[in-house]
Amino acid sequence: MANNAYTEPGQKDWYSIGPDWNISYPFGWEPDADGFRGHIFATPDNSTVIVAVKGTSLMWPVGGGGPTQRKDKLNDNLLFSCCCARVGPTWSTVCDCYEGSYKCDQGCLERSLAEDSLFYSIGVNLYNNLTYMYPDSNIWLIGHSLGGALSSLVGVTFGVPVVAFEAPAERLAATRLHLPSPPSTHHVTHVYNTGDPIPMGTCTGVSSTCALAGIALETKCHLGRVIRYDTVTKLGWSANIIHHGIQALIEGILSRDDVDWSENGQNRSVPAFTSEEDCVDCFSWEFGDYRNASKAGCH
Repeated sequence: MANNAYTEPGQKDWYSIGPDWNISYPFGWEPDADGFRGHIFATPDNSTVIVAVKGTSLMWPVGGGGPTQRKDKLNDNLLFSCCCARVGPTWSTVCDCYEGSYKCDQGCLERSLAEDSLFYSIGVNLYNNLTYMYPDSNIWLIGHSLGGALSSLVGVTFGVPVVAFEAPAERLAATRLHLPSPPSTHHVTHVYNTGDPIPMGTCTGVSSTCALAGIALETKCHLGRVIRYDTVTKLGWSANIIHHGIQALIEGILSRDDVDWSENGQNRSVPAFTSEEDCVDCFSWEFGDYRNASKAGCH
């Protein structure tokens, strides 16, 4: 379902999900739509409804581009950078919160993330509409990459279950949106592999694939519980953007039953849950109420 958020029924990259689900109720696929997109799946009796949110579509090895590229990139840079994608003096920032010398205005960041036109706000509105359409249903939110992080942010907002695949770390964005924080986020599950530099928080630096695509993915701390497949140790994978795609996860990891994913020989087909509660994002930056402080000084 997370893969299918990128495509449409009948396309060659559409996975069959079997007879227990409707084909899909699409959202955001109108000819003039250029933003928040995916599919809604439901059981025949509507007892369970799953919202699959599309991730970033760029012309790199994780997607095929398309009309959502510009807004995907904007949301990535707002949600997962330390300060408005201020990577260096040559970068065009996505908000005006930088105060110089690795300082960033916190209030400015919070306002930038909460704009109505951004994907988080659109996702909140979608969820509210779904609860009206399916008042008695058990609603889940899922997604890959940006779609997984957005699912988590909306899921934490409403306290509903989330499964995110290979998602960039969203805990910093949740803090800026004033959403619930650990340990009250155990209904969120992140699934990713150590060969994917995006959820690992290592797709950074001016020569990284992410930077070359104009995206600042600088966070590494996820909400909720984490199922981390150690593909570097177990499969000999290198840290490479080719391991970020949802099909790499499905075909290269989840479809295999010949790997022991435990750390101590327990013969686990799925790694044990961990958490990242002690993780720290953007430790070299200072965040504060600089603009209000300067205004107060004028009086």
